[in-house]
Amino acid sequence: MTFFALSRHEPLVLLSNTDLAAEYDRLVAENQQLQRAVTSHAVIDQAIGAVVVLGQIAPEEAWRALRDVSQRTNTKLRTVAEHILDYAQGGTLPEEERTELGRAIVRYRRCAEGGKGSTTDR
Repeated sequence: MTFFALSRHEPLVLLSNTDLAAEYDRLVAENQQLQRAVTSHAVIDQAIGAVVVLGQIAPEEAWRALRDVSQRTNTKLRTVAEHILDYAQGGTLPEEERTELGRAIVRYRRCAEGGKGSTTDR
């Protein structure tokens, strides 16, 4: 059986077995990466919802708060999201993340209320 590569820039190209195997490996890796991204996105969206409820702030501010906690604690966003989901279900939140989350919620609640502070308050 013969396989051809389709390209916008080149005519049909006959693939060797080696090329075909390499293309398969590339597509498997890309598929795995996309699956991780979709899963990660879902976890982050759920954490945003938890911060909305916990902090009584809008989803946009909850996203900013989550991002701030990640940046200020030098922790991956997905990891912070997982910790917040665990916390929302009765688990614990690492002290540094808990402190930063509290500060971020205050900061963004103040902004939403038209308060005196700015989003750059530390």
